[in-house]
Amino acid sequence: MAERGAADEVFTFVLVHGAWHGGWCWRRVADRLRAGGHRVFAPTCTGLGERAHLLAPGITLATFVRDVAGVIAAEELAEVVLVGHSFGGLAVSGVADLMPEAIRHLVCLDALLVEPGRAPFEILPPEVVAERRRAAAETSGGLSLPVPPPAAFGVFDPEDAAWLARRLTPHPLGPYESPLALARPVGNGLPRTYVDCTAPAYPALDGVKAWVRRQAGWNWRDLAAGHDAMVSAPDAVAALLLDLARGVSPS
Repeated sequence: MAERGAADEVFTFVLVHGAWHGGWCWRRVADRLRAGGHRVFAPTCTGLGERAHLLAPGITLATFVRDVAGVIAAEELAEVVLVGHSFGGLAVSGVADLMPEAIRHLVCLDALLVEPGRAPFEILPPEVVAERRRAAAETSGGLSLPVPPPAAFGVFDPEDAAWLARRLTPHPLGPYESPLALARPVGNGLPRTYVDCTAPAYPALDGVKAWVRRQAGWNWRDLAAGHDAMVSAPDAVAALLLDLARGVSPS
């Protein structure tokens, strides 16, 4: 468990979930960070988790960006370690574009990223896009994407898988189809790190990870955990986030 020494700085973390998840998925990491005295916020994007009753047409990537930016503004947060997991990488990219002055470090945990003006479906593998459109049409008339099995997120422990299966909710289709409006390049010049979950890797992100490696200004960390590392490896995720907040380089 991550611990904070008496002389250590208190950090503020905003943890953003990926598709089908909600702020609840960060519970284990948040508990560890809060035990060290740090401030943690884990917002849930519109239409998901405890906000699933808001699922409706018209939800876009801009909606998710506003969800997260609204928490930072309403809570008057500063020096934020802003973390986006999976699809949450798009929301935090938008927030970094809107309010860079509030962000200490941008962390993309096995995250989906797109260049300004592009939509997620434009950069995912065509076979993935086709399957998701078919599933959305068959299950909700194109409103949302049905929930995948926990194994799709690299979660195989039976108790963890059951925990996910009880809480995952259909994901609005609109954010996959809408472009990410950014005025500046992804990351907006902020200190930023991409964390690659490698055990097992999430193949749908191979193209994104190759793109990040070609960009200047990104730090890179490998994490020996599955895609939902905040569920399956919370100690490792909490320790890594504290290292990044402190500016600790990998050994």
